[in-house]
Amino acid sequence: MMMGLSEGEKHFIHGGIAQDIRTDGRRRLQFRALSVQTGVIPQANGSARVRLGVTEIIASVKAELGKPSILHPDKGKVSIFVDCSPTAEPMFEGRGSEELSAELSAALQRCLLGGKSGAGAAIDLSSLIVVEGKVCWDLYIDGLVVSSDGNLLDALAAAIKVALSDTGIPKVNVSVSAASEEEPEVNVSDEEFLQFDTSGVPVIITLTKVGRHYIVDATSEEESQTSSAVSVSVNRHGQICGLSKRGGAGLDPSVILDMLSVAKHVSQQFISLLDSEIAAAEAEVEE
Repeated sequence: MMMGLSEGEKHFIHGGIAQDIRTDGRRRLQFRALSVQTGVIPQANGSARVRLGVTEIIASVKAELGKPSILHPDKGKVSIFVDCSPTAEPMFEGRGSEELSAELSAALQRCLLGGKSGAGAAIDLSSLIVVEGKVCWDLYIDGLVVSSDGNLLDALAAAIKVALSDTGIPKVNVSVSAASEEEPEVNVSDEEFLQFDTSGVPVIITLTKVGRHYIVDATSEEESQTSSAVSVSVNRHGQICGLSKRGGAGLDPSVILDMLSVAKHVSQQFISLLDSEIAAAEAEVEE
């Protein structure tokens, strides 16, 4: 995953975490400095740049008119793609990048779009319908890892949440002729946009277990010392929308329950942090 650490450095990381002081001075459940910019890609419908410490992500949202699937005529479609820039991390060159991109995309799909049944979906797909069974919005969400120092999944989810809050979906006027079998005529407005509702979109909190304790917002160094990590997506109502686990070590059910309650607690702090950063970023854009 990254440069090999000496035994002394490993002891230092483990010992510090056990005493609730990490190598960069943070406590176990403390995030690195967060900064947010919106509207960084003018040609997208919404975009954002999010930095968590040195980890930096750019997310963009493109909305295109499409046709709902036959199985879900009352829902629009969302797809999420992640790309890891080779300059972000030497291991991102070649195959390493493709595998990590696929793993991160799948985890984001699970946490933000719910299971295959659509249960637990955090992005409201029914809000993307224009004409049931005929016309819907397809959202293409792209996340680019620009710089990597751990906790990529949480940073990606935060950047996507911010990019969606920056997304304006054009207003559509539909003229349906008398014969409803015909394709409806659609006029897409250049002036009027509907703000995408992100109130249900969760954040992802990854709890990384190092020794007997777990930490949030792990750096690459800390991730190299982990036995397992659990990522929990939680919305602002404290509801859990998704769960994914990495690492080979099994976890006792009681530990998982504890992790869920810690993730719930921490997520609310992170959401309010993100909200205030979004508000500050939007105020800057308006100036």
